[in-house]
Amino acid sequence: MMNIGIDVMGGDYAPDAVIEGSVDSLGHISQDETLVLIGDEPTILRKLEDMKAASSMFRIVHTSEVIEMADHPAKAFSQKKDSSIAVGYTMLKNGQLDGFCSAGNTGAMLVGASYTVNVIPGVFRPALATLLPCVDGRDSVILDVGLNPDCKPDVLLQYGILGSLYAKFVLKIDNPTIGLLNIGKEETKGTPSVKAAYELMKEHPGLNFIGNIEGHDMFNENVPDVVVCDGFVGNIVLKEAEAIYFLFKKRNLSDPFFDRLNYESIGGTPIVGINANVVIGHGISKRTAIMNMILQTRDVVRANLAQKIIEAI
Repeated sequence: MMNIGIDVMGGDYAPDAVIEGSVDSLGHISQDETLVLIGDEPTILRKLEDMKAASSMFRIVHTSEVIEMADHPAKAFSQKKDSSIAVGYTMLKNGQLDGFCSAGNTGAMLVGASYTVNVIPGVFRPALATLLPCVDGRDSVILDVGLNPDCKPDVLLQYGILGSLYAKFVLKIDNPTIGLLNIGKEETKGTPSVKAAYELMKEHPGLNFIGNIEGHDMFNENVPDVVVCDGFVGNIVLKEAEAIYFLFKKRNLSDPFFDRLNYESIGGTPIVGINANVVIGHGISKRTAIMNMILQTRDVVRANLAQKIIEAI
């Protein structure tokens, strides 16, 4: 049995959008997979009744508090013990959940990971990893996309390892290629940290490192399976991809590839490097994005990603 916890109260359009996405995801999960809705039970039951969805299809865990998007992450997590995020992490830590996802306060989700399930021993800094579509139909992994804006060389090296594990076990790529995002392909290009990371990656026997890649390599058939960068650069890449999608939409243009840049089709970004399977969704997630966030959490749990990283590190 697999139990996936969902923060019903988190996100700009919660709880309605979260419950709607949860109902939609029922058609994509198997009988041995259970969705655990964590939030205000009367609100959840009213919404399910409005949707004519049977509450028996879910497990509902009542909570009385909400960590708002504007709340201070650390203070809110420590003070609001009966919030949907705090209860979800407690259940995850106690083994009552196999995975947990939320489109709520990102800072509180990261604080919760540090306070409860903790970082895997040996991991310097956890990362947020997400998928980037390629024109040849595959997906590549990019990390970090916002958790650590300034990274030392050994952290970037470890991101290559973590990304390789994600690509291998979630995307089912046997020997994923690793590239370091830089301002040029030459070894001498980049900041001191990036240049030092290049040397570490080149010498690491466990990485299929292909060298530096540039911005114009992104999304095309030459992009490696894993793209490594610090969270500052990765967050800009991620939001630029979102902007391109919205520009196409605003100009009434439609293209199958650019439609894949829509964050709703990905759903969320897993935190890699912690002792549990956790996925963070976009704060503006609506129905479709919530459904895909849940399904991505399911895929990460199926891949047993956290345990695979523990074993590798």
